[in-house]
Amino acid sequence: MLMPKRVKRRRVHKGRIKGNAQRGTRVDFGDFGIKAIETGRITSRQIEAARIAMTRHLKRAGQVWIRIFPDKPMTKKPAETRMGKGKGAPEFWVAVVRPGRVMFEVGGGIDFALATEAMRRAQQKLPIKTKVVTRPDYIA
Repeated sequence: MLMPKRVKRRRVHKGRIKGNAQRGTRVDFGDFGIKAIETGRITSRQIEAARIAMTRHLKRAGQVWIRIFPDKPMTKKPAETRMGKGKGAPEFWVAVVRPGRVMFEVGGGIDFALATEAMRRAQQKLPIKTKVVTRPDYIA
């Protein structure tokens, strides 16, 4: 699973997810992509599940690019623990996603029908609403 090799801070503030994505809004590497419509936090497990769903359907044809990286640690306190005594230990890693962000890309000489079905399967693994987009200069 994806996670940073090292981080500046072990625990970070939760923060608020406001506004639209400023970067990573175009399909740059492949021909098709999965674009976020709403805000959310995508865990490294969900990213991996979506990647596996896509590559299995493509049967190793074409290429898959992951455009998001889980670099934010989320903490959790143990079950049945009283309040106080500090913040919990880091449990998993998330990528903060804003609307308009292209999260995955597929390309490498595969047809539209195969790519959209592979991305539809990946979309089912993600906790936010997404849509399939194509490269602006793509010709079917």
